[in-house]
Amino acid sequence: MTAVVANEFDGKAFAAALTTAPGVYRMYAADDTLLYVGKAGALRKRVGSYFNGSPKSRRIMMMLSQVARMDVTVTRTEAEALLLENQLIKSLNPRYNVSLRDDKTYPQVLLTREQWPRIALHRGPRAVPGRYYGPYPGVGAVRETLNLMHKLFKLRSCEDSVFRNRSRPCLQYQIGRCSAPCVELVPQAEYDESVRRAAMFLEGKSDQLAEELMQAMQQASDTLEFERAARLRDLVASLRSMQNRQYVDGRAADLDVLACATQGASACVMLLAFRDGRNLGTRAFFPRTNGEDSAEEVLAAFVSQYYVEHEPPAEVLLDRQIPDAEMIEAALSASAERKVALKWNVRGERAGYVDLASRNAQITLVAEMDSAGAQQARSEAVREMLGLAEPVKRVECFDISHTMGEATVASCVVFDAAGPVRAQYRRYNISGIEPGDDYAAMRQAIDRRFRRAVEEGGVLPDVLLIDGGAGQLAQAQAALADLGVEGVMLVGVAKGVERRAGHEALVLPDGRELRPGAASPALQFIQQVRDEAHRFAITGHRGRRQKARMTSKLEDIPGIGPRRRASLLKHFGGITGLKAAGEAEIARVEGINAALAARIYANLHGLSVPDPAAE
Repeated sequence: MTAVVANEFDGKAFAAALTTAPGVYRMYAADDTLLYVGKAGALRKRVGSYFNGSPKSRRIMMMLSQVARMDVTVTRTEAEALLLENQLIKSLNPRYNVSLRDDKTYPQVLLTREQWPRIALHRGPRAVPGRYYGPYPGVGAVRETLNLMHKLFKLRSCEDSVFRNRSRPCLQYQIGRCSAPCVELVPQAEYDESVRRAAMFLEGKSDQLAEELMQAMQQASDTLEFERAARLRDLVASLRSMQNRQYVDGRAADLDVLACATQGASACVMLLAFRDGRNLGTRAFFPRTNGEDSAEEVLAAFVSQYYVEHEPPAEVLLDRQIPDAEMIEAALSASAERKVALKWNVRGERAGYVDLASRNAQITLVAEMDSAGAQQARSEAVREMLGLAEPVKRVECFDISHTMGEATVASCVVFDAAGPVRAQYRRYNISGIEPGDDYAAMRQAIDRRFRRAVEEGGVLPDVLLIDGGAGQLAQAQAALADLGVEGVMLVGVAKGVERRAGHEALVLPDGRELRPGAASPALQFIQQVRDEAHRFAITGHRGRRQKARMTSKLEDIPGIGPRRRASLLKHFGGITGLKAAGEAEIARVEGINAALAARIYANLHGLSVPDPAAE
């Protein structure tokens, strides 16, 4: 790593001393703020281009005027540089980089790796052993794929806890969408063959699969296995029918179509995906920009960041040429270990898809800006109503939920100028207070949230909403005073006399009450935030209460200690699986005899409990 620090940074001298190897460079301001992270196929050439005197955009000139030092990290390949750049942008959030912000988890198709594999929709980390296919632009595309897979290959979709405890086939078998491996109505070898064929289909090998099925059909016919030949014939017909409907350009296509629209500081990238010729639908992304980025720069940043985390298709069609296209194409090809082509100025049917994505990007961006504009207007109405000097950039709201003091949970939701920031929502399990003491619960939640912010230098809200009246507000005010937190506008949201929406009173720390009325945009915004906090608190409380009740039920059964309880929960994958099991299945667990299994079953289902003394 190389670093230069100077009052007036000499970019030309710094670039001249660099290697021609690929790598990543970082630009820092005088206060050590990270300004920009970039990748380069040749560091000396790329960094030198910033300081060669050629005309630059206003954004680049503004950035370069702040550079006080630069660091570089040399990588072995351009693909490594692409990966490192993406990691640094995501973790360090540089000021001048375009950043793809998408908190959603992309849906995928999961084909598990077990004796009787299941096929299902999957979100989140790839923690379950198996093969993952996707990601898909939306859940609808996954459900359509799964629907087709169940019709064609009849693989199971049920959870393992249900699968292990079936004694007869379910409705999916009756309607011809599952071969009932749960009760072994299908031989293991035949089911394994269906799994292999399903994997071929998901991997885009439908042509090869169709040929294989035709050969198997002919072989079955030659050996007079006419029923098997008929099943294979129907499978080939379904497969061919699907291909005829969904091919692109008359052949199987594996491609993504990307188009970018920008307006001011806002940008929208529209993704239209095809896999094995099937249209998987569209998905819109809204990268964070600096207002000076061109559509070409935004699209280049999107391609670099998106395909580092998601496997690229063979072709990526773009609505415009992007900077560093050759380098990005080479890096993606190296990472995928196969050819990945970036194309623009395409013709024929592909040009139609590019135009479709482009028009959708523009329409979606306008709709998003209208929505964001409405949110901004309501946020501005809150500022005016509360008499704040600065715009309201961050609002937090706390709510308490419990059932007669049981399983008390506090929620904290966060809204910014664009709407809810769900990644920053928090729940707090309240303990150590008198059951039902909402004041103590609120004070504990506020203390836990803001103590950490004070100790770690975290962000503070401009407005803090408390779901409750003067009493709840006083507790929050006292908690903030104890921590020395200042500059946060506290507002209590008290329900009206008839508890009707629109009749809420807003209680301020100085004792004033505001009643804006149902038509007030400010109150509408506050209601939206309060209702979201209420929903989030209730969801957490119900989960905690159910878990506590079911766990206590198990603990109260005579003869069930920590070791047996752990064995039961492990064997059945949790309390839900245990409750779905019969007495015979429970008795199969090590350390559980038939009498104890009967008591467990009776306790979990509210039946009369056998007397242990009678055993």
